[in-house]
Amino acid sequence: MFPAIPITDPILIFALSMLIFLVAPLLLKLFRMPGMVGIIIVGALIGPNALYILERNDTIILLGEIGLVYLMFIAGLEININKFIEKLDRSLVFGILSFLIPQIAGTFVGYYLFGLSFPAALLFASVFASHTLLAYPVIKRLGIVNNEAIAAAVGGTILTDTLALMVLAVVVSSMEGNLDMSFWIELGAGLGLFFAGSWFIVPRIARWFFSKLTEESYFEFLFVLAVAFVIAYFAEVAGVEPIIGAFFAGLLLNRLIPNSSPLMNRIEFVGNALFIPFFLLSVGMLVNARAFIEGGNHLMMALWLIGLVLITKLAAAWITGRIYGYGNDQVMSMFGLSVGQAAAALAIVLIGFEAGLFGHDMINAVVMMILVIAIISPHIVEKYGARVSLAEQATYGLAEAAPRVLVSFSIHSAYKQLLLDLALMIRDRKSDEPLHVISVVKRDDGNSEKKVAEAERMLRETTTYAACAQVPVLTHVRLNYNIASGIMRAVLENRISTVVMGWDGVHAPKESVIGSIIDQFLRGTEKLVLVSLIRHPLCNTKEITMIIPTGIDHNAGFYPIVDAVRRVSEGTSAPVKALVVRDDVVIYEKIFKRVSPDIAIRFESLSSWSDLINMLHSREWSRDELIISANARRDTPGWHPVLQTLPKRISSFFEGNLLMAYPPTEERADDMEFF
Repeated sequence: MFPAIPITDPILIFALSMLIFLVAPLLLKLFRMPGMVGIIIVGALIGPNALYILERNDTIILLGEIGLVYLMFIAGLEININKFIEKLDRSLVFGILSFLIPQIAGTFVGYYLFGLSFPAALLFASVFASHTLLAYPVIKRLGIVNNEAIAAAVGGTILTDTLALMVLAVVVSSMEGNLDMSFWIELGAGLGLFFAGSWFIVPRIARWFFSKLTEESYFEFLFVLAVAFVIAYFAEVAGVEPIIGAFFAGLLLNRLIPNSSPLMNRIEFVGNALFIPFFLLSVGMLVNARAFIEGGNHLMMALWLIGLVLITKLAAAWITGRIYGYGNDQVMSMFGLSVGQAAAALAIVLIGFEAGLFGHDMINAVVMMILVIAIISPHIVEKYGARVSLAEQATYGLAEAAPRVLVSFSIHSAYKQLLLDLALMIRDRKSDEPLHVISVVKRDDGNSEKKVAEAERMLRETTTYAACAQVPVLTHVRLNYNIASGIMRAVLENRISTVVMGWDGVHAPKESVIGSIIDQFLRGTEKLVLVSLIRHPLCNTKEITMIIPTGIDHNAGFYPIVDAVRRVSEGTSAPVKALVVRDDVVIYEKIFKRVSPDIAIRFESLSSWSDLINMLHSREWSRDELIISANARRDTPGWHPVLQTLPKRISSFFEGNLLMAYPPTEERADDMEFF
């Protein structure tokens, strides 16, 4: 027996939604269109304005609102916070332009062409002065979220929507006669208290939580969701839309959730598979496709709305691009992102309708605009964003694009998960290369089999952890009389480029630098080796201090170290302070600008090694800091006798995380391009 139309059975509604989320994007990809457009189109077909298979009831509306809030939260999480703050002027300029140009043009058209009252004309303009990041999933898939122009567009969205919604609040209050001094005082005090309170409280609670309560991974996920939606609610209480609070919550947690972590993967997975598709479906169900055929006044309004939003948003992107020297592909990507319309536009027109400023024609026109723009926006971003992605890949091609990483574990190490977090940061997220993990068991004729079994069990745990981040893992268990020799053999057999090794910080009288096993390995390999004393979660890192020894700029292996520092800085969202010992700072500024142009770094020159040691001893260090020392091997450019004892000296007083980076000594063509 066929179900009644519209479908009311909750199980069948959910099943149909899952089929739409699965099939619609796959069909659209056959026509080389963004898959998200398919969900919007199907939503329009099955919605109340077409086939009426599904009703846009309270459940669909609720899930759609959750999806939009979740989308803005992910946008705040994934943006490069250091770059966002450093280039904040870009976001401010673009946000103001993408609001003012549509607002002025729309007010003029609404007042003089459509004959609307001045308050109604203001509200008419604010409908398309706002924008929704409909195409955000596209830029996330292309990996260009942290491109400077894209970050400006994402950041500018918050200012644009805030200003547009402020127009809504002011117009409605003026219609009700409440636009007095108390309105402005209440709004300013509410927003100030909201932003200041959230900025002060949330990061402190989150740092404590991630440091202490991480036994069960789903607790971390639930904590993040609780923060996102609580902050979104308090934003609404303060007088702005929940999406503003969601984006702000993402910024607050940005530094604490590395993009390469299993937790971030869970957040993205749930959003991409469930919440965000429900938002797209909800938008699609608003569309009245028959209005295109019927024509009438609302069709003329829709054409004006579409034309105005395209022209004014393009103008804002073009002017911003000219001011900051962005290329055409970046400008068009900004335009494609900012032209998207959905929730904010719909909220403004519905509230205007309830206030008696708009009629049904305006609602139909806005919904038609949403459908057309929902198809155009992702298509533009897909086309031009792909070119931006290719240009970025060419820029970073100077460094090692996809390091093949091996992590060496000791069976009895207490910091295996923390070491794995470091390896996940170093590994290129876009690469298909698996992460190699190894445990070498020292041969013991009486107990070898038991130790091998224990090593296999331990490596299975690491495989499970990495799988949560959707990273393939190859495990290796070796039995050898010499542990260093066993690791070296695995490096050669698997063509490893980067080795991550753990160090417990223990000092023994016979050790020359760090420990006998690590010293042997460093003498026997030419690869990049990261010797790591990781005792605290890397996600809590507030600042990275990098030690650069004299003359290491002449070491070809220094450039992979710079690339590794970039990856760690991006993974932790921590700025870098580089201490240059007895060398010209300008040289290293140029190197970092060429290899890692987006890294947030400042340089400080030290006149001697004694100054470095004294500074390290005298400074007040916290557990949330990371020191990375570029330790050249003996008899290679950049080596100095002080480097022999530096790891021991630092670990004797430093309670944070420590990383000794030993550059590769093998010559590679891409490294030599710098000379």
